[in-house]
Amino acid sequence: MVMFLFLVVALAVVVAAVTLAVVGGGEGDGPLPDAAPERLQDPLPPDRPVNRADIESLRFPLAARGYRMADVDDALSRLGAELAERDARIADLESALAGAQAGPGGRVPMDKPAPEDQQ
Repeated sequence: MVMFLFLVVALAVVVAAVTLAVVGGGEGDGPLPDAAPERLQDPLPPDRPVNRADIESLRFPLAARGYRMADVDDALSRLGAELAERDARIADLESALAGAQAGPGGRVPMDKPAPEDQQ
């Protein structure tokens, strides 16, 4: 019975110590300070198009349950917008090429013009 009372008292002391440590226990200026969230160190460059090296070097900081959703959402939005721009540019170039090939003569010659004889 004495051992049981000792364990109960020891458990109460441990719980009280942990509670005081978290709440502050009268020392310092309150409870534990909030930790600043870890942010993305090297975001995608805003002043130029994203290239393969940018994507390969992109590393998201870890959070409590994986990655910070805001960082991942920002990166995916940026990549989606750039892919949409590139797709639109490719479609424009392909339609211009198709229009040029369908123009007079049916095809655009891709060979170099023959050099003219100089006399």
